[in-house]
Formats: sequence, C-alpha cells, structure tokens
Amino acid sequence: MAHSLVHVVDDDPAMRDSVGFLLDTAGFEIALYEAATDLLDTLVKPARGCVLTDIRMPGVDGLELLRRLRACGHTLPVVVMTGHGDVQLAVEAMKLGACDFIEKPFDDEALVQALRSALNRGGAAKVVDPTLDEFVRRVGTLSDRERQVMDQLVAGGSSKDIGRTLDISPRTVEIYRAKLMAKTQAASLQELVRWSVLAGLA
Repeated sequence: MAHSLVHVVDDDPAMRDSVGFLLDTAGFEIALYEAATDLLDTLVKPARGCVLTDIRMPGVDGLELLRRLRACGHTLPVVVMTGHGDVQLAVEAMKLGACDFIEKPFDDEALVQALRSALNRGGAAKVVDPTLDEFVRRVGTLSDRERQVMDQLVAGGSSKDIGRTLDISPRTVEIYRAKLMAKTQAASLQELVRWSVLAGLA
C-alpha cells in the first residue's frame, strides 16, 4: 500500500534491522537508511509515507533531519525515537514539526500505533484535536505547585532536578506528579509532553 511506507533512519544496524523486521511483519512497506543524508539524497517530491528516525545520530541527527526536510518542502509526518530521559529533545522535535515521539526501549505495539496514526494524519500540519481543548481546560485546574512541576517535567527535568529547583524533596515531586497526571488524564509522560507541545504550553 502506497500510504504505508515508512522511511526508517537509524545508524545502529541491529536497531534498524529489528525495527525493519517488526514493521515488515506488521504489514508496512519499509525503506531503511543508515544516515539522515541517505534519506535526504533519495527522497523525491511528492514523497509518500512517513519517517521514523532516531534522534541521536552522528553527523546529521534527528533534529537536523527534521529541519532539512521542512526546508526542502517535504511535509512527511515524522516520528522520532528518543532515548530514556531525552524529553527536551522530544519537545524540540515536536516544535520543529514532528508529529510524535516514542521512547526507547519501546513496546512494539506502541510503535506500530504511532506510525499508523502518523500515516493517517499525513503532513506536518497540527491537527485540531478536540481533546487538546479539554487538556488545556484540565491544566487550568492544577494548583500553582502542580503547574510548576508539570512545566519542569515537560522541560525534561527529573524528580531530583525539579526538587532542587522548587526546593522540595524528590518524593514530594512524585506526589505532585501523580496528582497532575491524574488531573490532566495524561496516560504517560510522553502523552503529557505531546499534548503540552501541541497545545502551545511547552
């Protein structure tokens, strides 16, 4: 199927092969690239499908790849793979137009769902999602301290970092985190970050 093509960019051969195998098994058409420049050199307009790229790569990394794709006029949806704790990079990627990010090590089904969603969405344009208005409304119900913790979380802070910044214990940060996750109804930090960026709160 033309619309199920996934361009996979990862400098790690083992990762590239395993993701390629997974996507092939899930019924996607795949094209594998060792470097971002390989993808940029072979893409022709109008390009089809979506891009799945690692964010940390030698030479042209995932963020620079995003910048170059957009500069060349490519509107392919892009999903970035980040390492654990790379929240700041994920936020930056989404601000550059990535439609989603997924943390390594990821659940196979979560990756497949993220790519299906990206392919269905098409383009880099932000979709007006009714749940976003609801998310903004829920954020408005947070206490000042919960909002401070949320802002720090979305900026990539760890509980220890946030505790130091706000002069509270990491354990207290965890309590506030649990409360704000419940109030915003974000199922994960990834979802909290994604919604915050799309709603213009990050």
